[in-house]
Parts: sequence; C-alpha cells; structure tokens
Amino acid sequence: MSVYTMIINGEIPGRFVWADDVCVAISTIEPHADGHVLVVPREEIDKFTDLDDQTANHLFKVARTIGKVQETTFDVPRAGLVIAGYGVPHCHLHVIPMKSEKDLSFDSARKDVPAEELDATMTKLRTALIEAGHGDNVPEKMDSLG
Repeated sequence: MSVYTMIINGEIPGRFVWADDVCVAISTIEPHADGHVLVVPREEIDKFTDLDDQTANHLFKVARTIGKVQETTFDVPRAGLVIAGYGVPHCHLHVIPMKSEKDLSFDSARKDVPAEELDATMTKLRTALIEAGHGDNVPEKMDSLG
C-alpha cells in the first residue's frame, strides 16, 4: 500500500485541498513553491502511462483547475505540471505555482517546512478554490476526507 493510499484512507495525516470520486489533491511535505500540491488518483496505479484515458483526462482537468487558482492566489505567472513518479509507486501529478522554470526542479524542494506554514498555505489555497466556485470539491476538513 502506498503512502498516498494511506493518506487517502486516513491512516496517516495529509492536507487535502480537493477530493472527488476519482482523485484527491494534497499538499506535499517538500514543496518547490508555496501552494505546491499533488493530484493523486484514488486507485493505486503506479505509472501515469498505466492510467485509463478517462482517469488521465480527469487528473489533468483537476490539475489545470487547481493551477489556475494557484496563479492568482500565489501571484505567479504560471502553474507548472510535473509527473515524475520515482518517489512513490502511485501516480501523482505535481502542480506547482511557478515564478520560473527553476521552481520545477526537484533540487528546489524545501525540506523541513514547518507544519504551521504548510497549514497556512493550504488553507489559503482551499479558500481560493471555494471562492473560485469549486467548494463542492474542497473537503470540509483539511486533515481528512470524513
């Protein structure tokens, strides 16, 4: 079982900004930039190339929706998308608010970000998603899907 499945199942903590029947979006604990989230299918599928077309299209649509909100919320000119897949054997799309292409580099990931800072950043993104009309997909609580 992957760490993302354990987060989705509530076995370990996570910070949820999006949830629907197909996927969730959660904060990474090593953000490249403020607002960096991971869009993760609920079904545990190792590689994005193994996704069925419907799931792949849905993940991309959710990533794009979140990216648009990130651009305005974090005052950046672009949101970037990275699908790497070596860290955890469960497909996940990194959606990253970008000021430059350097923000896409895994070398730019911040380690040991205080929990309070991650909470504040994800609260800001959750609020912005609600204000942008996506409240039905923002879980009631940031720390659980229940």
